[in-house]
Amino acid sequence: MFTLGVVVFGMQLTREQFTRIEHVLPVQRGNVVIDNFTLINAILFVALNGCTWRALPERYGRWHTVYMRMRRWAKNGVLTKVFQELQTQDMIYIDIESLQIDSTSIKVHPDGTGKRKKAGPQATHRSRGGLNTKLHLVATGLQGVLGFLLTPGQVHDARPGRELLQGLGIEDLQVPLIMDKAYEGNETRQLAESLGFQPVVPPKANRLDPWEYDVELYKKRNEIERLIGRIKRFRRVFTRYDKTDIMFCAFITVALIANLLR
Repeated sequence: MFTLGVVVFGMQLTREQFTRIEHVLPVQRGNVVIDNFTLINAILFVALNGCTWRALPERYGRWHTVYMRMRRWAKNGVLTKVFQELQTQDMIYIDIESLQIDSTSIKVHPDGTGKRKKAGPQATHRSRGGLNTKLHLVATGLQGVLGFLLTPGQVHDARPGRELLQGLGIEDLQVPLIMDKAYEGNETRQLAESLGFQPVVPPKANRLDPWEYDVELYKKRNEIERLIGRIKRFRRVFTRYDKTDIMFCAFITVALIANLLR
């Protein structure tokens, strides 16, 4: 369980939880003022509260130092390695009964706009609901996220869904793949079957050749919806404040790490 600090939403990692990921973090050398334990908790504070870096409480050290180290970790894939390590630890004990795939739209805050041209195209686009980013996930349930990616808000779910499935590197798992109607197209279902999955998806009402599907099993799709609800409790995930995909993905990864450490 996470301990709750005295201040509002002061979710903190315990020392016991930290030992599960400590060996994956960079070894600290030289005159380091902020240790990795304090740094992780500082990042958690910002992720959960959605505050600006300058609003970080003084007990965590200089906000700029925390920001620069998180930025370095994001670019070097440190947080991704931590997430993968926790995935590996949990997969030893998880019996995969099904996979679910889904997406969620995320509003872009004005602070998340105006990135420099040299940063290249980012996963933001103006759709009917305003400026949005879309987060796509494939998971085994409430905690077992196998992968995620970002797209601009106007992108349909099917293509990114196929990219996620192809990137899993899993074949002949022979488990149900539970999807909503956004993924009911022939190309997506055929890909799922070629990878050894059993598609569980309702046909659209205008299908000329509708199929039967397991209605009771389809109800398990609520697990990935609840998972999305969990990570969107982190305000830095619920709203995109970051100009670059790499930093926004880092905050999503932090939320997924916290979910695995529950």
